[in-house]
Amino acid sequence: MSKLRLFQRDIINSLKRSNMTAIGAVLIIMIIAASLSSEHFLDEYNLKAVVRDLAFIGMIGIGQALLLLIGELDLSVGKIATLCGVIAGMLMVTSGLNPFLSLALALTLGILLGALNGLIITKLRLNSMVVTIGMAGVYGGVTLVLTKGKAVTNIPAVVHFLGKGNLGLVPLPFVFTLAVLIGALFLVKKTKTGRYIYAIGNNKEAARILGIKVDRIRIFNYGVMGFISALAGILYVARLGSSQASIGENWPMNSIAASVIGGVALTGGVGNPAGALIGAAIISVIQNMIVLLGVNVYWQSAVSGFVVVAAISFGSISAIVRDRKQRKAKMQALAKINPGEKNCGQT
Repeated sequence: MSKLRLFQRDIINSLKRSNMTAIGAVLIIMIIAASLSSEHFLDEYNLKAVVRDLAFIGMIGIGQALLLLIGELDLSVGKIATLCGVIAGMLMVTSGLNPFLSLALALTLGILLGALNGLIITKLRLNSMVVTIGMAGVYGGVTLVLTKGKAVTNIPAVVHFLGKGNLGLVPLPFVFTLAVLIGALFLVKKTKTGRYIYAIGNNKEAARILGIKVDRIRIFNYGVMGFISALAGILYVARLGSSQASIGENWPMNSIAASVIGGVALTGGVGNPAGALIGAAIISVIQNMIVLLGVNVYWQSAVSGFVVVAAISFGSISAIVRDRKQRKAKMQALAKINPGEKNCGQT
C-alpha cells in the first residue's frame, strides 16, 4: 500500500473518532435541565438572547477549530475583532465613508492581521500560542491608541440590523454563523485543502514529505481566522451601535472551550468544525442559566475556565483509556498468534 493511501486512511480514521452524537446528546440534556430549572428559559425573548450570544462564540469557535485541526491556536481573536470593529466605526463616523464599504475594508484588515500572525509563526518557526498572545497585546495597544480608551459612537443606523435584526425568528448574527459553518464544512469535506488540513494536523513532517505546502495552508487558516474574527467584531459593533475596546474579551478562551467540548483535539487532526458550534451552544446555555438562576455574573469566567479544563481533561482521559485498550488488544492478538511461547518458556 502506498504512503498516500496509508495517510488517507489515517485521516479517515481520525474523522471517525469525532463523537458528534455524544456531544449533541449532552446539549439536549442540558437544554432539558435548563428548562426544568427555570420557567423563563424557553421564553422567546430569552431563547433569542441565547442564540444571539451563541452566534458570536460559535463563529469564533468554528475558526478556532480550523486552527486546532492543524495543531495550532490563536489567542488574538478578540483583539483582532476589537481593532477591526473600531476601524470600521471610525471609517463610518469620523471619515464619513460608506458604511458597507467600511465593513468590507474592516473584513480585509482582519484577513491581513490573521495572515500576519501566520507569517510570523511559520517563517520564524515560533509557537502559535506565544506569538498570538504577543500580537493580542499589539492589536489591543493599537486599538487604545486610536480610541484613547473611548467608544466610537453614532454608528449609522443602516448597519444596526446586522447585529440586532432577525431573519424570521432567527437572529441575523446566527444566520452569519451558519454561513460560516457551511463554508468551513465545505472547506474540510469537499476540498483538497481540507484534506491537507487533517493531514497536517496528524503529522506535519509526513505532510511535507508528501508534497503538501504546509506553511501556505497554515497561513491560509490564520487568514480565515482573521476574517471570522473581523466579521464577529463588526457584527457586535452593529449590535451595540458603538465600537468599544472591550469587545471580545472572553472570545479566545470560550472559542477554545467550544472547540474542545465539540470534540476537536488540541493535538490536531481530529474533529469537526460543527462540533465547535455545539460546544458553543453548551457554553451559552451554561452562561444563560447562571443569569436566570441569579448567580453572580462574574462566575461566568470561572465556569468557562472550568469547562475548558474539564473538556481537556476528559479528552486526555479518553485518549489514555483508548491507548490502553489498543495495547491490550495487541497483546491478546500476539498471544493468539504465538500461543506456545508462554508454555515453552515454562518448560
